[in-house]
Amino acid sequence: MTIAIGDTLPAATFKEKTADGPVEISTEQLFAGKRVVLFAVPGAFTPTCSLNHLPGFLENRDAILAKGVDDIAVVSINDWHVMGAWAQSSGGLGKIHFLADWDGVFTKALGLDVDLSAGGLGIRSKRYSMLVENGVVKTLNIEESPGQATVSGAAAMIEQL
Repeated sequence: MTIAIGDTLPAATFKEKTADGPVEISTEQLFAGKRVVLFAVPGAFTPTCSLNHLPGFLENRDAILAKGVDDIAVVSINDWHVMGAWAQSSGGLGKIHFLADWDGVFTKALGLDVDLSAGGLGIRSKRYSMLVENGVVKTLNIEESPGQATVSGAAAMIEQL
């Protein structure tokens, strides 16, 4: 079953690369008492993710935060090394959280996993964005095609805020 507006996010723990190495960050730490924009990509360094989806959130970071959002995070079924390298190479390190859902537990619990084995990617996340307030989903934007980043993009999220 896919998560819906009004649902509480499932408990999960991500890994995030920091200057001191990997740290674990729980959904409780990230979302409790906060208003957070979370978006997901099928894979770090993939074309749509790197050229469209992530840059939109980085370029519009200040505008999103100005709308009362406390934090922005991107999640992908990748390991923390890959997410850390993507954060560094994209210029996003320290600006948003780059969360590794390395085993896909969070993504599967949301019901937003997709099998992209035909394209050589294996089990990945659908592309989506959501506004989460104190752990509860307030908006949810799921792309129909993993190659698109329009309904889940930063511009669409700004309009919803």
